[in-house]
Amino acid sequence: MTYKARKRLALFVLVIGLPVYIVVAATIMSYMMSQQVRFPIAVELVVYVLLGIGWAFPLKWIFKGIGQPDPDAPPKQ
Repeated sequence: MTYKARKRLALFVLVIGLPVYIVVAATIMSYMMSQQVRFPIAVELVVYVLLGIGWAFPLKWIFKGIGQPDPDAPPKQ
């Protein structure tokens, strides 16, 4: 994938994908807490941690090197 395409995809993920993921994660946690039988605190903590950092690992390759100059661009003179 080209640098420009990765940059656009990263922007899409941050502007559209991450807010959608936040809504889904909040819905999951809301559902877990609204049940008649409440989950133990340790289970809730694990779910919070997994939902909190779980999105970053699959998408790490998109964001890697985005802040650097385009490596495929011709050198400026």
